[in-house]
Amino acid sequence: MLEGLDPSDPGQLAHVVAACRGSRSLSEAGRTLFAASRARRSSSNDADRLRKYLARFGLSWAELGQG
Repeated sequence: MLEGLDPSDPGQLAHVVAACRGSRSLSEAGRTLFAASRARRSSSNDADRLRKYLARFGLSWAELGQG
């Protein structure tokens, strides 16, 4: 799975996975992870942003043991 990733991707992905595992919901994890950028956006669907991010790596909320 790590083939073809940019050098910064594994560290960032590990942080995202840890945040997901420490959250009760996809929305909570998204709010935690996107706290700074959500203030600058007119629409803040953090759960959708996080779902799309995980999908880039072939992961889902359910696969992280949350759903």
